[in-house]
Amino acid sequence: MSALNLNGIEPLWAIPCGCLELLKLIHAPQFLIPIKTMSINRRQFIELMSIAGAAGMLPQSMFAAQSADLYEIPPRGQVRLLQISDCHAQLLPVYYREPHVNLGIGELQGEVPHLVGEKWQQHFGIQPNTLEAHAFTHLNYVTAAQKYGKIGGFAHLATLIKRLRDSYGREKTLLLDSGDTWQGSGTAYWTRGQDMVGATNLLGIDIMTGHWEFTYQAQEVLANLKQFKGEFVAQNIFVKDEALFDGAPAFDEDSGLAFKPYTMRELGGISVAIIGQAFPYTPIANPARFIPDWTFGIYESELQALVNQIHRQEKPAIVVLLSHNGMDVDLKMAKRVSGINVILGGHSHDAVPRPTEVKNQGGVTLVCNAGSNGKFVGVLDFVVKKGQVKDYHYRLLPVFSNFIAPDKDMQAYIDQVRAPYLNQLNEKLAVADQVLYRRGNFNGTYDQLICDALRTQNDAQIALSPGFRWGTTVLPGQDINLEQLLSQTATTYPETYTRNLKGQDLKQILEDVCDNLFNPDPYQQQGGDMVRVGGMDYVCDPTQSIHKRISQMTLDDGTPIDMNKQYKVTGWATVRSQSPGKPVWEIVADYLRDRKVVKFSKINSPKLINVEGNQGLADYSV
Repeated sequence: MSALNLNGIEPLWAIPCGCLELLKLIHAPQFLIPIKTMSINRRQFIELMSIAGAAGMLPQSMFAAQSADLYEIPPRGQVRLLQISDCHAQLLPVYYREPHVNLGIGELQGEVPHLVGEKWQQHFGIQPNTLEAHAFTHLNYVTAAQKYGKIGGFAHLATLIKRLRDSYGREKTLLLDSGDTWQGSGTAYWTRGQDMVGATNLLGIDIMTGHWEFTYQAQEVLANLKQFKGEFVAQNIFVKDEALFDGAPAFDEDSGLAFKPYTMRELGGISVAIIGQAFPYTPIANPARFIPDWTFGIYESELQALVNQIHRQEKPAIVVLLSHNGMDVDLKMAKRVSGINVILGGHSHDAVPRPTEVKNQGGVTLVCNAGSNGKFVGVLDFVVKKGQVKDYHYRLLPVFSNFIAPDKDMQAYIDQVRAPYLNQLNEKLAVADQVLYRRGNFNGTYDQLICDALRTQNDAQIALSPGFRWGTTVLPGQDINLEQLLSQTATTYPETYTRNLKGQDLKQILEDVCDNLFNPDPYQQQGGDMVRVGGMDYVCDPTQSIHKRISQMTLDDGTPIDMNKQYKVTGWATVRSQSPGKPVWEIVADYLRDRKVVKFSKINSPKLINVEGNQGLADYSV
């Protein structure tokens, strides 16, 4: 047999016989990767070999012990619930690095989801240097990402979800979305979320709740919900009395409920109730001025009364709480509210391979959290006998786009909705010289980039940037284009500011946000990670109480920050009022155009104390 010419195209018969068998295996239906022609070029061959290796198909490789098909799930029971969460409008496949800092404090220390890296692997029995290890941890991130490729993408999600529904029986499945889906990209910002409404309709989402969906104007939110073909549920959003008096719309004027609190579905003869729990602190974490007629909150007693009512009147076999609380809040709620079989949660972006079983007065409630950015699909099969749940089977599937062919209809829709904006989105701004990421309790490299840009462009001593959890990852050597920048900054309140603040004001800001993150009562945690800083350092003791966590604040040159002295501070995304400055992406884009390559002289991560041995901390100098 002649040697394979790797520089040109050869017929399939020119490939060594072992590789020919490999290609046949890859073309098997379960791999979903089409071979469109009977010839293959060098790039395609290398890609197929890489994919096969990653799937465990190459003999004597490091992957040989892995499953040949990540997405083969035997159907169990009578009801299948599929969950996505926190997609943040990422229609295309992306890179997304899991956190290396996710501290649990007090009773939460060492508990799921507050484990990272090797501790996470050990807890869930994940083998190092595998597909699973890459999906669920930050370890060896760059090397693994270069090997396995991007994750998510709505066209790839569509293919996988169709398979998961069809293989089980569509009449026995529901696709649920825990929210944060209609915000987070340039096209979502420019279309006011309508591009994502179309995508979620095409994906077939049956029921959803929300959070960042409410960062559009109220009339835009209602217009998007009117176009949404599924159901939106939330038992914890009410119309203010004065707004009701003025004729504001409500789902139920007597109770003041703004939206339908729950819905009932029959799946293969099994009755399922789905209750909505929107993010309870939306008007605090985001601008209340956008949604002035609505109030949000944690209404624990009202939720328990609703669950009791549903059991009494509807007699469901399964009760689901579709939540955007964040996992810590869900775990507390599961202890205190009985009668719920499963909480399918979002908001904190935790990708948890196995449900947490929480005991309460009514029995056990499962708590699941399905990650973010389209990176995972949760699959929960329930076994029901005599009208009661007797067993369950759960998988959280990582969505590797190299393993899944894009759905043609969804891809056509994505291409269409993006077409008017491609010239803007594709503008190259700079190149990353190291991995740029955001997710983690404290500063990420992409946050440092934003802070450095704000300080430079606005000639300020100190920069503050919100601890948003959304934002994709850039690998070293990759281009940063405007689309990628918008995936970090595309809020509906992007305006920047520059103002003078006293040292004591800076300390108060840091203390308030730190308490929001590390308050020992999960019901007092109001969303997001620690505010990011540029141009200053500080010491943080997360184990202390409010006003005692932040100390030793200094400028970059080591000069102590004087509590009574004023400093020129710049930032963006103010919640209580609109700032006068340019959108943050314009500031950062100008900075990147000037520099061409992103490099850091310093990362302003705080020094942490009293967290030695915390299992939510890895690769961090304390």
